[in-house]
Amino acid sequence: MRLYRFAVLILLIAIYSCKTGPDVTVKKRPNIVFIMSDDHAYQAISAYDERLIQTPNIDRIAKEGMLFTNASVTNSICAPSRAVILTGKHSHINGKIDNISPFDTTNVTFPQLLKKAGYQTAMFGKLHFGNNPKGFDEFKILPGQGDYYNPKFITATGDTTITGYVTDIITDLAIDWFENRRDNEKPFMLMYLHKAPHRTWMPAERHYKEFTQKTFPLPKTLFDDYVSRETTAGPAEMNILKHMQLSYDLKLTDSIAKQLDIKNWNTIGNRIGRLNSEQRTAWDAVYDPINEDFARRFPEMNDSTLMVWKYQRYMQDYLGTIAAVDENVGRLLDYMDENDLSENTLVVYTSDQGFYLGEHGWFDKRFMYNESFKTPLLIKWPNVITPGTTEEEMVQNLDFAQTFLEVAAVTAPQDMQGESLVPLLKGEKEKWNRDGVYYHYYEYPAEHAVKRHYGIATKEYKLIHFYYDVDVWELYDHSKDPNETNNVYGDPKYADVVADMKEKLRELRKKYKDSDELDNQFIERYKNEGLITE
Repeated sequence: MRLYRFAVLILLIAIYSCKTGPDVTVKKRPNIVFIMSDDHAYQAISAYDERLIQTPNIDRIAKEGMLFTNASVTNSICAPSRAVILTGKHSHINGKIDNISPFDTTNVTFPQLLKKAGYQTAMFGKLHFGNNPKGFDEFKILPGQGDYYNPKFITATGDTTITGYVTDIITDLAIDWFENRRDNEKPFMLMYLHKAPHRTWMPAERHYKEFTQKTFPLPKTLFDDYVSRETTAGPAEMNILKHMQLSYDLKLTDSIAKQLDIKNWNTIGNRIGRLNSEQRTAWDAVYDPINEDFARRFPEMNDSTLMVWKYQRYMQDYLGTIAAVDENVGRLLDYMDENDLSENTLVVYTSDQGFYLGEHGWFDKRFMYNESFKTPLLIKWPNVITPGTTEEEMVQNLDFAQTFLEVAAVTAPQDMQGESLVPLLKGEKEKWNRDGVYYHYYEYPAEHAVKRHYGIATKEYKLIHFYYDVDVWELYDHSKDPNETNNVYGDPKYADVVADMKEKLRELRKKYKDSDELDNQFIERYKNEGLITE
């Protein structure tokens, strides 16, 4: 009898171990939740810097997982960054070099590959290019930039408008999908993509009431004079004093702008106009007194005091939108914890690029300088990542696609150009071999007037080449100049560093199949299409 029972036990174990049904698949193949905000500066996450805002829910991902301190993008502008993430290819390969050019839909994206491999896939929030993303069982995405209040969404079956605040709504959509349409027999990949904190920075009522009362520390380089960078940083049109619109960006009413005879103001009416009567009443109760106070003070303001006023208003609204992002990330993480979804799920928090919060006097992004180039990256993966780990290796958004594919045990296409982060996530740094990362920005002449440039960054140095209408090189020594205000390219003491960095840059351009010839082809194509003129 004992022998019989033993034989039966062995048979049951054999049968169970051979089972390939859904339950076993779910346990073996991790779920993936990719959380991305738009223009979220790493300086505005308290895991990186506590001076501006507390973000306990986003920080929680780092506390339970890994914080990357040298994560960056390949092209700091919204749609190209998203194309790089989806394809695992640099902009010049996937074709989406700027916000103007169309996305080549023949590109194979990692969601397509995951869906084909049996993952249930969903996307909610801001994609920013195309209205029919491939590789998703379900999507509800904002058209273009989308709106903060009462936003419209594009779905596979038509458009719909939802009353409320966009960050809350995107989270509602994700949780509703978890609750009502998630297939428990499949692993899932969710892309949960926030509009915030993209311009024009309209916080939720609960946050603008709070944040408009706050004052924030000034960045050290707020009044940067661009000495040693006159022909590159100097001409950029994203200075808070000169280029940030009082009405469009900072919510000054049209009537007060006209009353004060302020030139070059741009109305925000089309966005304020989306507020219903209840929302508008609450909005006016807070912003009208701010505007009236500004009208009283404006005649006595000089450039310095106006710059500081604009910076503070910018931070109040920008950071107010992030407060809602942090709350809603917490809502999603709590839901996953409460419904036993966290244990087998890789969670990523990032932004499509960095952003200037007054550094160098700027808002916006585009440059290869740190605040634009570097991006937040926090990842948790229970039982794989050691909680509370900080990782200093240089990684890029180029690496996400191959990371997710390896996590899902899907072979990445040969033409993907990134490197899977899995060795770093597992603490196997000996398997990681990257000395520098490559960057290339194309959108010029265009909004904000940031010149075309490419470059290489290592942990120690950054070498940038500006081209098209200039031919200027810049070198920054991060150990001596962390704020990147002193271009030492022409300093004889750095001659050997320049030679070494140029050689590394040549190697990276060859590795990633970029070249001057390709740059010229893009320029000629755009001239022929009338997108740029001499």
